[in-house]
Amino acid sequence: YSLPNGNHNRSGFFSIYLYCSQHCSSNIMQELIEPSQLQRFILRQYRWLQSMIFAIEEINKNPNLLPNITLGYGIYDTCFLISTALEGSMWLITGQEELIPNYRCTSHTPLVAIIGDATSGASIPMARLLGLYHYPQISYYAAADILSDKFQFPSFFRTITTTEIQSLSIARLLLHFGWTWIGILVEDTDFGEISMQSLKEELAKTNVCISFSEIVPTIYSPTKINHIADVIKKSSANVIVNICFDAYIVPLMEEVSNQNITGKTWLASVSSSTSRDLFKNHRARTLTGAIGLALPKSNIPGLRHFLLNLHPFTSQYNMYLETFWEEVFYCKWANNDTYHTMITNEIGNNIKLCTGKENLNELNISFFDVSESRTTYSVYNAVYAAAHALHELYTCKPGQGPFGNGTCANIHYFEPWQLLHYIKNVHFVNKLSEEIYFDKKGNSLPMFDLINWHLNTDGNLEYVDVGRIDFRLPPGKELIINNTALMWNGGHKEVPRSVCSESCPPGYRKAARPGEQICCFDCIQCSEGEISNQTDSSDCLQCPDDHWSNARRDKCIPKLIEFLSYKETLGVILASISIVSSLLPAAILYTFLKYHETPVVKANNCELSYLLLFALMLCSLCCLIFIGRPVAVTCALRQTAFGIVFALSVSCVLAKTIIVVIAFNATKPNSSLKKWVGHKLSNTIVSMGTLLQVIICIIWLTSSPPFPQQNMKSEPGKIIIECNEGSPVAFWCMLGYMGLLATVSFIVAFLARNLPDSFNEAKFITFSMLVFVTVWLSFIPAYLSTRGKYMVAVEIFAILTSSAGLLICLFFPKCYIILLRPDINTREYLMGKGSQQ
Repeated sequence: YSLPNGNHNRSGFFSIYLYCSQHCSSNIMQELIEPSQLQRFILRQYRWLQSMIFAIEEINKNPNLLPNITLGYGIYDTCFLISTALEGSMWLITGQEELIPNYRCTSHTPLVAIIGDATSGASIPMARLLGLYHYPQISYYAAADILSDKFQFPSFFRTITTTEIQSLSIARLLLHFGWTWIGILVEDTDFGEISMQSLKEELAKTNVCISFSEIVPTIYSPTKINHIADVIKKSSANVIVNICFDAYIVPLMEEVSNQNITGKTWLASVSSSTSRDLFKNHRARTLTGAIGLALPKSNIPGLRHFLLNLHPFTSQYNMYLETFWEEVFYCKWANNDTYHTMITNEIGNNIKLCTGKENLNELNISFFDVSESRTTYSVYNAVYAAAHALHELYTCKPGQGPFGNGTCANIHYFEPWQLLHYIKNVHFVNKLSEEIYFDKKGNSLPMFDLINWHLNTDGNLEYVDVGRIDFRLPPGKELIINNTALMWNGGHKEVPRSVCSESCPPGYRKAARPGEQICCFDCIQCSEGEISNQTDSSDCLQCPDDHWSNARRDKCIPKLIEFLSYKETLGVILASISIVSSLLPAAILYTFLKYHETPVVKANNCELSYLLLFALMLCSLCCLIFIGRPVAVTCALRQTAFGIVFALSVSCVLAKTIIVVIAFNATKPNSSLKKWVGHKLSNTIVSMGTLLQVIICIIWLTSSPPFPQQNMKSEPGKIIIECNEGSPVAFWCMLGYMGLLATVSFIVAFLARNLPDSFNEAKFITFSMLVFVTVWLSFIPAYLSTRGKYMVAVEIFAILTSSAGLLICLFFPKCYIILLRPDINTREYLMGKGSQQ
């Protein structure tokens, strides 16, 4: 503690010593550690202390700021202990070493403001205490969100941004680099707990998942440190977010380095991102490529000169200068009984004595590098904020003051709450032309620098600025980063991957694994007719009805339009066969007409043969209606024409069969069947058989006619242009009636197969009907099991096959006699042959 002569005093709280290093026993409680057990002197925090002294001395020399007022200071080393921070706060409030709450031993206010503490863990209880008395507290490093609550902490301010903004910044970085599988380390303090909760809430708004979250002890514990190192080693997360003060995380990083755990990317918060104690060269394999948030940097004019002029013999009112000297020169003052563990470890028994003649200018250490002051700059601004507030109080004009009846506060006897009013409204431009002010919650500007730790060619770890996050910019433009300047662990330039499951490419969707976080999933290809055209799609999109998914399931393409066309091979073949098949009965008809006087043609009702040949010719030609794009006319005609023509053909066969039976039975004496022999009966059978089919088709066409439709369901990826039969009942009635005629013809012919005479066609009719019935019985399952153009092809094949069966069985034997055996085409020969049978 040091206090020069002056009118007013402000106090700074700094943690210069860390009580327990990794060599301490893990069961020692913080409250029981004696000052003699101090273990490690931290140069980084000591520079913060010096920046406060520098700022105060600079203010005292400034004639335009607080003229004729000299500021003093008191410095308290909290040693990272909450109890010590509270004890120091009570000393300042009461003005004496004996702590008596609600009592102040001095008649005036010696305390202007408290600058500190660094850690949120100590600042929170300090702020609760100081808020009761309305003493302004300005922290340069405490970022916990809870401190923004003006109801709980009415007198707390800070020159850095909050944990909420830090958590939002971390989330933006994770999303920017595509890291969705991370680990989190926080310190075992209130700040650590608050930071953990804040980050989890922010990550819950994104697709980032947490592989593990561990609490780093503030007092060294080998068991806990080994456990955390083991978790890090086993985790598949390659990115670890570190929200720990550097003094707490160093033991863990030492263990991680000792276990040679590499390949991890460390994302450091403001608490440790620029710490030289953490980023030591012997941890380069572990920490190279670390990226971190850092307070905005600045080069404070005159600070380097001030630091280089520190000396234990010439500097007054400056604590720890002798310890600082021992630390940077690795020496020991002859009259110093305190021996530091760090020095012992580094120089062993080769201890040299400090003389005071050592030259700080010869040292090349980061302590004197003020070109990138960050926390140091935050301390500097905190001191100036208090000074400007005090200046406003000092220059208040009576009658224009902010208090009752326009009164002003007395600079020598003001109350803490009076200065608090001015600190809330402080707004000034510092020597570096930057605006400094506090928002309604007592926070500073929401912005961070982004730094990246590189391994230089000389083997040293150095950080470089790679961007900035500034939440004053429009949404979506807050992150400014130079990706080409980044270097990752192992010296790689490619951004490392940290995902639980690799991204699902387009054409696949994510399927969550039962019992695991949403970041852990399997990739399942979209079903037919569905696509996903983005990476990591949660669902597949259904293609429109007239489109289908391609093979990769990443694009909807128009469905193939299918019908039996004249332009395709199958259509050409069937059309050709149909035409040829129609020419055969036409040729046979021509032959029969040419030889109509021969006995073979005259036998068994030649008119029925002519009509049957004509019907068979139409049967083959009606196949052409089935080929081509279906339209309303062809759909209405194809089945009805086919049904009527075939009914005519089968009726002719039935008439021929009945005529054969009647003719042979009419030759018997006293037969009553003689009157039925003739053209009248055959014409009646043909007419009635065909008429019934015509009636069925008329009813079908009038009630529910066939119509063309686009069938998009039967075959994936195709639009089948087909004829909807309209009424399936009518369709099957038409086929059933045709089958009935064929069955009756078959039965009658089968019964008459053994009748005598060479003119008996019963055998041939039997075979023809057997072929006919077999074809159509086979047609039914084949027709029902096919779709699209092949269904049409099956029906055409059945028509052609059954027509060919009738033609071959009934007319080829006669054509053989007419054309090849005219010698036996005589009545005598045929009658003689018949009588022999």
